[in-house]
Order: sequence, then C-alpha cells, then structure tokens
Amino acid sequence: MDQRSPLHEVIEERHVEIPLPDGCILAARIWRPADGAPVPAIFEFLPYRKGDGTLARDAVRAPYIAARGYAYVRVDLRGTGESEGLMTDEYTAQELQDACDVIAWIAAQDWCDGGVGMVGISWGGFNGLQVAALQPPALKAVVSIASTDDRYADDVHYMGGTMVVDQISWASHMFAINTLAPDPDLVGDKWRDMWMERLTGSGLWLENWAKHQRRDEFWKHGSVCEDISRIKVPVYAVSGWADGYCRTVFRLMESLEGPKKGLVGPWSHKYPHIGVPGPAIDWNGEELRWWDQWLKGADTGIMEEPQLRLYMQDHAEPASYYAHRDGYWVEEPSWPSPNVTRTGFALGADGSLGRDDAPGGAREIFSPLGTGIAGGKWCSYANPGDQPVDQRRDDAGSMVFETAPLDAPVEIAGDTQLELTFTVDQPVAQVAARLVDVAPDGAATRVSYGLLNLTHRDSHESPEALVPGEVYTATVPFKHVAQTFRAGHRLRLGISTSYFPIAWPAPEPVTLRVDTAASRLVLPVRAKTDGPVPRDLGTPQGAAPMEKDVLAPAHADWIVTEDLGTGETRVTATDDSGTIRIADNGLTTAIKTVETYSFTGTDWRSFRGHVVTDVAHSREGWGISSRTETEMTATATHFVIKARLVAKEGEAIAHEQEWSCEIPRDLA
Repeated sequence: MDQRSPLHEVIEERHVEIPLPDGCILAARIWRPADGAPVPAIFEFLPYRKGDGTLARDAVRAPYIAARGYAYVRVDLRGTGESEGLMTDEYTAQELQDACDVIAWIAAQDWCDGGVGMVGISWGGFNGLQVAALQPPALKAVVSIASTDDRYADDVHYMGGTMVVDQISWASHMFAINTLAPDPDLVGDKWRDMWMERLTGSGLWLENWAKHQRRDEFWKHGSVCEDISRIKVPVYAVSGWADGYCRTVFRLMESLEGPKKGLVGPWSHKYPHIGVPGPAIDWNGEELRWWDQWLKGADTGIMEEPQLRLYMQDHAEPASYYAHRDGYWVEEPSWPSPNVTRTGFALGADGSLGRDDAPGGAREIFSPLGTGIAGGKWCSYANPGDQPVDQRRDDAGSMVFETAPLDAPVEIAGDTQLELTFTVDQPVAQVAARLVDVAPDGAATRVSYGLLNLTHRDSHESPEALVPGEVYTATVPFKHVAQTFRAGHRLRLGISTSYFPIAWPAPEPVTLRVDTAASRLVLPVRAKTDGPVPRDLGTPQGAAPMEKDVLAPAHADWIVTEDLGTGETRVTATDDSGTIRIADNGLTTAIKTVETYSFTGTDWRSFRGHVVTDVAHSREGWGISSRTETEMTATATHFVIKARLVAKEGEAIAHEQEWSCEIPRDLA
C-alpha cells in the first residue's frame, strides 16, 4: 500500500438491495469512497446479519479499508438478515451461485472498477475458497481466515472420523440464528412473512449432518481439496494455533498452484487484529498490502517475502484462557519447509519416549469416561475455560510416554504424527493422542493433539469395522503447531480411548493394546535459522468502534461439576453476549447460550449434550425472541436427537415446533 496516498472520505449505505437472476433480493451494507470514482471492491458473504451480528467487527474494518480506496461490500446470505429466501444448510450450491451473481453485480456498478476480492473468517473463509473454485471472472484474489479446504476431515463436524461435539454446539448456534427476523425498519411490512418462512423452513441441521458420518458426496461438495487446481486466483490463508482450523493453511501452501501466502498466529477463532491470545497485529494493514498487490497492481513487496509466517510459541503454564502467548515470529520459504525434519521418538514399554534402547512390549489402556475433561473446546473462541487446562488429570486416564528432561531446547513446526500398531477388543474404537509440555514442577500444558476413529484408519470414505484381537497399524495426525520446548522440560505423549467432551465416544468401552516396539511418535523438528528478523506486523489499526449502549454486560464461563452422590460429571459452558442497544439503528439485541455435556459414573450410555440458546431483538413498539433447545444422546446403535423451538412476537407465540429422530451409527 502507498502510505502517501490521501485518504478518501467514506460514505456508508446501510441497506442496499441486490437483485439476483431468480428474483430473490439480497441485502448489503456498503462502505465506499464518497467521490464515486471506480475502485476495487472487497466482498464478504455471511449469514450473521450485517445490521447487528457482525456490525461491531465491520465498523472497525470496513470504513478503514474503504478510506484507502476500496468499496467494502458486506452481504447477508439468502434467508439471513434482511436478505430474502431461505437458508437450509451451509455452503449449498445455491449459496455459491448467489455469491457468483453478487460478484457480477458488484463488478458492474459505477463505483467499482471491475475487480473484486473476497474476504472472510470461518464461514466467509470457507465460501471464499469455494467461490474461487467456481472461477467467477471478476474475482481477482481471496483472503481466507480460519477456514478449511476439506469439510469432512477438518471442520467442526468430524476430526479423524470421530464426531466432534462442537458439531452439536455449532448446529445449535445456527438453529438460533435461523430464528431471527429481518429488521422491519429496512424491509417494511414483509418482515413477518420472511420471518415465518425462516421459522418453518430452515430445518434441523444437526439431523442432516449426523446422517453423514463418513466422507461422502455431501461433504465433498464445497471441499475444494477435491480439485484444488480449480483455484486460480491468489490466496492469503490465515489462522491461529488456538483455532480449530490451523491445519488448512499448511495444506493450502502445499497444494495451491497459484500465488499464495500463509500466516498462523497464536490466536483463537478471531480476525488477527482482534486476535486473542495476543499479540494481535495490524491485520487491516497487512490485508491492504495484499489487496493493493492483486487489485490495484501495486508492488507492495508482499510476494517477495517468505511464503509462510508462523508464531513460534514459548512454554506457557497450563490455563483455560490466555490474554497473550510469549513467542516470536518465524518464516518459512515454502511448505513442506526445508528447515523441518520429521524425527521419530521410540515408545518404550517402560513408559519412556525417545530412548533408542527402550524395551519393547505391549501396554494396555481402558480410559475412564472423564478422560478429556481437561481438553477444552475443539475450537477456542477465547472464552475462559475453552482452552485446555493442566493435563495431569487426563493423563491419569491415559497411556503415557515421557522423555527425560531435555538437554537443550527443541523447536517444532508442523504436524506431529503417532504411528500406532495396536489391537482392540471392540469393532469400533477411537484413539486420542496428546503432545504435552511438562515443566520441571510437573505442570502439564497440552501443545497439540489428534483424534482418530480407528475404523477410519485407511479411509474416511470406506471405513471398516475392527476385528477384536487382530493387529492393525494406523497413523494419528495431530493439529499443526509451532512450539518451543525449553531445556529441562519433558515431552509427554498421552494416549486415551476417549476424549469427551471434544469427541463423542465410541459405542462401547474399549481396551486398546499398543505394541510399543512397532509404534513411534514423529515430531516436525525445526532447525534454528539465521535469516533476517521477520518484518514487524505492527499493532492493530482501524476505524472508530461501533457506538452502543451496554444494558447488561457480557459473560462467559466454563464450569465442571462432579456430584459424588449420583456420580454425574457435568461441563457447563455459558456464553452470554449481554444486552446492547446499537446507536446506528436503535436495535436492542441479546443472545445467551448454555451448553451442557455430561455423563454418569461408568455408564457408557449416559453421555449427553444439551444446548439452549435464547435470543431477543427489539426496539420501541416491536420485538421478537426465541428459545432453541437441542439434546443429543446415543445408544450402542443409534444417535438420538431431540430439539424444540419456541419463537415469540412480543409475548405471543408466533411459532413452535419439535423434532425427534434416531440416526443409525455408521461405525461411529
């Protein structure tokens, strides 16, 4: 970006209607230079409501970018916010076609020079890659943050073929989002008809997702890894170590054929300029360098820098929340990196790790139901409690291998793998493997982990039941990470047969027997380099925050309770956004979600997930609210899902509905 360029005065259009070829109208909020001169456009396409849900984030980013010579176009998906139609699932063919049609509309506007970039985090990062694969002519570049190229193997639904419990959480969140009405001040009297269409037609997404337990055509749709060569435009891929989606950055750096950049910080599921754990960076400035390069033809130098930048985390005491992680930035010229060597660590029958003379033999583990309680959430949102705490409790229910104290620091960058030779006593089994940093005082901080449904050991598309007692081999892939282990610390490997509440357990309790001599842990050991210090990414910059009145404060907690009388263990995670009144439109909003995951004693049938979300939107003379409730339990043969929706206009019930279904378990 040319820092000497004068800033533009920005106009903001709160509600712009975009007509689609089929007659449906989508709603947009647009920030652009006031002089009307043609400029490139940045397009973000989300279901989270331009008028309230993402406005606080957009207010800081969009006018800042627009003032530097861009139009920022934030569009609500069909069936969300003030957009007409119905949304029945994520990343549908209709959604992606709508995106292509919107890009064509943007490019044809007088205020656009014909070039469009697509940006987004999570949903918007997903559909940015998916739309790029469709090759709409006006799309010139993409920024994809916290996204995936593989909707089955690396998303909120399944990890290593195990059902991720965050799938229940995420489905419940979208269940609530789909009950929200368009703003009558923007769409007029048709708001109620639009609302009723959403309430009656959006469906129960969890039921649909749970029916697809292997990598079938349902998940292949929208997985750009099916043919990555379809993506021709430049891609900047970004994520964080505490986020659920960091692995995607590495796969894209390895597989994309066109121009590409990668960045992974210490962050949770957030944009890097509001990244927690810190340090947050001047992401808006970095993003502008990317857009200036590919949408304005300026040589910003961004493509002359190393392809991949990683935040090398230092040791941290175990904690459920970090405001900041100590560490430093490193750069890699490409991925796989010439600086990383895959190094094997032997597993000893005596519990040793990395000893060449370790005794061979078999070890067994039958993990208690509570193994995993210290694991946090699959995807951290930087709420207290959602990152892993001290691992000693989970390690007590695991098979553990540990090195001697390190003579010198060890630096890793990439994906650890566990190469496992094993037998089990059930036809369906899962394994959770954890890499842990053990401090001299014994405190144990989880660095990374991996999950594998062992029936998926050879294929996610065609899993095969295990034969009890038969010897198998499998590789358990871990999440990528960059981490330094200090001298005097120990590396620990923990292996368990359950990991609740991150993963839904196997149908029956399992005993896993590991042949230690034929198994090993493989670490991506990184050599120290003498290259130049990476360019400073700066501190966050942006426009003024959204104006709001806080009527009730936000609150989040994560509470584990154990009833010694009944034997019930319960995890209760509360995420309450508080109640705010948005100055821009006078809308008062509130949303509160309480997630509960529990089991009782040694009862393998007692696992339960339960999520309740209350939402309310109002202004003087108008108000809607809803309560959505989802419950999931399981038998040895079926997943059991129950759900209920009650939506109100004022105090009167506008719609209520219940769902109940049993879905056969498919080697899950």
